[in-house]
Amino acid sequence: MAPTIRRVLPCLFLLVAALLNAETSSQPAEVQITLGQAIAPLYGPWKFTIGDSPTDPRTGKPLWAEPDFDDSHWETVDLAPKQGAIDPNVGTSGYAPGWTARGHAGYFGYAWYRIRVRCQGQNGQPLGLLGPANVDDVYQVFSDGELLGGFGDFTRRLPVAYSAKPFMFQLPERRNELNGTRVLAFRLWMDPATLVSTPDVGGMHDPPLLGDAGIVALDYQSNWVELLRAFLAFAFSMLVFGLLAVVAFTLILFDRSDPAYFWIGLLFLATAARNGLIALDGWAEVISAPASELSNTIAAGIQFSLWVIVWWVWFGRVGFRWLPSVAGGLAALYMVSRILGVGVFPGAVSHQAALRLYFVSEALQFFFFGLLAWIVVDGIRRRGLDGWLVLPVVLLRGVGSFWHELAGLHLRLRWFPFGIVITLAQIADLLIAAVIALLLLRRLLQSVKRQRQMALDVRQAQEVQQVILPEHRIVLPGLEIESEYRPAREVGGDFFQIIPHAADDSLLIVAGDVAGKGLQAGMLVALLVGAIRTAAETDSDPAAIMAALNRRLVGRSDARATCVALRIERDGRVRLANAGHLPPYLNGEPMEIEGSLPLGVVENPECSVLEFRLSPSDRLLLVSDGVPEATDEHGKLFGFDRVLELVRTQPSAAKIAETAQTFGQEDDISVISVTRMPLARPAARPATQPASA
Repeated sequence: MAPTIRRVLPCLFLLVAALLNAETSSQPAEVQITLGQAIAPLYGPWKFTIGDSPTDPRTGKPLWAEPDFDDSHWETVDLAPKQGAIDPNVGTSGYAPGWTARGHAGYFGYAWYRIRVRCQGQNGQPLGLLGPANVDDVYQVFSDGELLGGFGDFTRRLPVAYSAKPFMFQLPERRNELNGTRVLAFRLWMDPATLVSTPDVGGMHDPPLLGDAGIVALDYQSNWVELLRAFLAFAFSMLVFGLLAVVAFTLILFDRSDPAYFWIGLLFLATAARNGLIALDGWAEVISAPASELSNTIAAGIQFSLWVIVWWVWFGRVGFRWLPSVAGGLAALYMVSRILGVGVFPGAVSHQAALRLYFVSEALQFFFFGLLAWIVVDGIRRRGLDGWLVLPVVLLRGVGSFWHELAGLHLRLRWFPFGIVITLAQIADLLIAAVIALLLLRRLLQSVKRQRQMALDVRQAQEVQQVILPEHRIVLPGLEIESEYRPAREVGGDFFQIIPHAADDSLLIVAGDVAGKGLQAGMLVALLVGAIRTAAETDSDPAAIMAALNRRLVGRSDARATCVALRIERDGRVRLANAGHLPPYLNGEPMEIEGSLPLGVVENPECSVLEFRLSPSDRLLLVSDGVPEATDEHGKLFGFDRVLELVRTQPSAAKIAETAQTFGQEDDISVISVTRMPLARPAARPATQPASA
């Protein structure tokens, strides 16, 4: 409520208010005020009626604003607050109940207030009028039938309401004939949405202030300062939650495997947006009351669902797979019931239906809180300390959600440090932000520890993979084998084994590429290498090796691998089996071989089998798809034409791998070169010299 006498200097005014007896006098009741440089609240007596005024057909002005209109049959209303009267919205004193508490329960729409005031100013100073600070919802003010202005938009079929703002009006110098008596009339409009918001709504809840224009202007400025302070906490909360949203989204870059950061970032962003809309609505006339209620309801519904999803993800999403869908559906139901219940779209439903829908939205708030409590209790049961740490957040959330209900218990819910209004809900939100920030820090430290352990696991897997790979260059009787392996990541998905058989001097070579990359692919590689070694001990036939590897992969979800296996006999005969792998190159030319499915797709695959002979000096080259699929910075593939041109120059396996890697490695690169060397004939023994005599 605007400050009055306490802001006026002691010698600035002398106020005398007297009421004329309406029952014993023929003159209407009026307020007589003698003013110095001061202001006085117009508590009454006011004449009041619901409905709207007819207009004068000659002037088009409302008849109820005219000074000579007979309002003696109207109700008499006094705006003086009763002792201990508290505003149910903000908890401040000086609150006068509205028309719903004065015999007009359930009414919304137009209403009129009229008052007669006899003013005697000093030195001909102009008079000013400060509009009521707490009014439902918008108004126009008339002085002796002349429109001074108003608050809200009355140009449309139904007036557009905004959040209450201070407004000042200067009274004209003209006086009527009743010895300086003025007739002030207020035409008010209340939205149906206001009817279900709080009790005792309707009309003016504090009096307008009349007085010296200069003093009224000072009070007007003071009211704006108080209004700025009243919503400053919302703006501060918007900045806090906005910064926390940026922090949460930044943490995604640090640990992409944890979805909790994303959902918490969305929750903080929704909270910041809602607080920002409240501050904007309080400070500026840019968001109408229906639009404000609509946006606030949508933001609240999004918050409700995000609160459920955040803690469902936080505790590991074990079970309750249906929970996000249920939360989203209930949030949508809350939005619809709230929007229709508070009358954002007037006339969409009847008044009784709107009240029922409003209570449905209130019940859904309690249900969401119960759902949160259930998730946390389950988290305590499964995760222990993590659940207990989250419990204070949920309790504070309950306090912030139901602080209007707590007002009914006559608890103190607002404080005014340094003139700034701080509510219990805002304190709860800031405490929630602090607790969640600490929880995020704890989770981040756990993520750092987990990533360090994963890095250690990757290094160990890399070391294991290096151990199971053969040497880069192997020389066997009649054969020279060169290999090169360059994984795209720390652990690759390409594999090959070179296994000589001493019994018959044959050589088994198996090379392949598993689907995927990283640690999971590396673990599958280790499985296949072990299977190759085991199968080669009993049967080194390439087709049998393929069948053994397929048995290890089939039925393992998305475990797939392309593979080629070949057995080279001592005399150069080669038996080759292929399962979706690139065909080898023989002396710089690709070999013709039928295509086949990769391993792990079906239970009994038919591999392509090819038999041929390596002549002395022949060179067989095996490359993985990481070579032709190398991509430069412009997105251009290395391609099979470049591969063919490269292998025809017969460079080493290391040179081929280096060329593809330099071009732009995208996948694991492995190259195996097998060259059949001509067997050297044993040198002839020199003839035995006869013994000398």
